[in-house]
Amino acid sequence: MALTTLDPVTALIVVDLQQGIVGLPLAHPIEPVIWHARSLADAFRARALPVVLVNVAGSAPGRTEQQRPTGPRPTGWTDLVPELGQLPDDIVVTKRTWGAFASTDLEAQLKARGVTQIVVAGVATGTGVEATARQAYEAGFNVTLACDAMTDSRAEAHDYSIRSVFPRLGETGTSADIMALLPTREDAGHAGA
Repeated sequence: MALTTLDPVTALIVVDLQQGIVGLPLAHPIEPVIWHARSLADAFRARALPVVLVNVAGSAPGRTEQQRPTGPRPTGWTDLVPELGQLPDDIVVTKRTWGAFASTDLEAQLKARGVTQIVVAGVATGTGVEATARQAYEAGFNVTLACDAMTDSRAEAHDYSIRSVFPRLGETGTSADIMALLPTREDAGHAGA
């Protein structure tokens, strides 16, 4: 499904663009991903729409077959990349699971602001981004995914999420597609739609 519309109150969620993750080996260069996320954040901020910056500071408890890192993270690991241009009005959420909604108050914060749709960007496409999109969809939000503002450590996971999972959760588009719809969202909001 192609990107069709944005609701009058749409929020941007940028997942895990933080110092400890952006330096890891990724399927796509991180600089354009960060640039697209920042462009989206600036466009949302210019329209006084919520911008949510998410970092991860741990992992969910429970056994897994794949070994997880142990011990303390390096200093600054959870720091959001400065290129995002964090502002005081941005919502900052620290998570300890893949998705930004589980075990946080993000859903309540967004609903208190009248948000009915979210746009998701960040890393990793097949884990943090996908889990956040799934949780948002299950919570009743309309979901849009900014595919040029995300990447994964595994190209196959990135491609699978975009091709097979995201169309079942919402609509996909580029950051330019999303930004082009922001003025029409405002018009629709002013018309009472």
